[in-house]
Amino acid sequence: MAVKYCSRCLYPAVTATPTTFDENGVCSGCRVSEQRPRVDWEKRWQLLKELVDEYRSDSNYDIVIPVSGGKDSYYQTHVAVKELGLKALLVTYHGNNYLPEGEYNLYRMRELFNCDHVIIKPSVDVLVKMNRLGFRVQGDMNWHNHCGIFTTPIQVAVQYKVPLMLWGEHGFMDLGGMFSYSDFVEFTAKFRLEHAQRGYDWHNFTDEGLEKLGHSNWKEGLTTKDLLWAQYPTDEEIDELGVRGIYLSNFANWEANEHVALVKKLYGWKEAEQPFERTYRRFSNLDDMHENGIHDYLKFVKLGYGRATDHACKDIRAGLMTREQGLDMVRKYDHVKPRRDLERWLKYVNMTEAEFDRMCDTFRDSRVWRVENGQWVKDNIWGEPCAYGPVTL
Repeated sequence: MAVKYCSRCLYPAVTATPTTFDENGVCSGCRVSEQRPRVDWEKRWQLLKELVDEYRSDSNYDIVIPVSGGKDSYYQTHVAVKELGLKALLVTYHGNNYLPEGEYNLYRMRELFNCDHVIIKPSVDVLVKMNRLGFRVQGDMNWHNHCGIFTTPIQVAVQYKVPLMLWGEHGFMDLGGMFSYSDFVEFTAKFRLEHAQRGYDWHNFTDEGLEKLGHSNWKEGLTTKDLLWAQYPTDEEIDELGVRGIYLSNFANWEANEHVALVKKLYGWKEAEQPFERTYRRFSNLDDMHENGIHDYLKFVKLGYGRATDHACKDIRAGLMTREQGLDMVRKYDHVKPRRDLERWLKYVNMTEAEFDRMCDTFRDSRVWRVENGQWVKDNIWGEPCAYGPVTL
């Protein structure tokens, strides 16, 4: 049975984010996006001011802001520091694969915003091993990033006793419409584990954990001490401090393209100089050179769509692109096997392309892919099936 696609944007029914469709064939991401013009953003801003006033401190940081150095991080910090006057502590998980432009943006934040900045960088040896294990165990070489990004800021908040954290947008709400703007959704440990980390946690990647998963042949020698950065604080620690994470997108009208223009103008923020192989945008995911490459290619292999679909859907909903223009971007980018990125990553983890391809094929979703004449075939949004490479299993 062919995959269903949204009649308004380009989002498929089989996605990495929880998505539903209404009787008109419109996806929940589009329906939630429709709410934004009806929100009273002036009232929301007042609610945000009242909320953060409760957490201002005479002797401590007022707020923790998880940042990657990206355009959203700059916008979050701009709002918190320049507009709300908060004393912020910036926290970054550094996964070792920043683009030069991303590194430039990241290390300027401390000076531009006059903030203290904690950067947590696990050892390179551990990160290389986590790249291999994330790929082999659950088809996501960047699993360590998802874990680190949603763990280290909470660790720091507990350590420094700062109960309020300011996240940017809720990605699953923004793309798939997982929540409504009426929900005022906040960050939860449940979201971290079940959605961001796909149900896996740090202990699954130790030798003991891999053995329990039936992957004893993939042991990398990782121990509890190697993965201290990945261990979420206890419920008791969080409850004692009252840690909570709010999303700025619930209080300010969130539009990435406008953020880019703002932070470029005010702070000289840099986008990627070299085009990505799998999407047309140059201002997203500069904190990991493989996010728009191998990581996103794995999503295409598993689910049949990629980052160009994500970006085009955002721009269609924002009125910056027609559906037909978005479709052109999908046809051009979604299927591309990123040669430049793949070559770099395979060398990084000491893996052959043949091994990579064989492992990729084990993660293909049968709702999307079928085998015909020794080729992987899927039906496309433009109404014709295409073959996308030989079966390697």
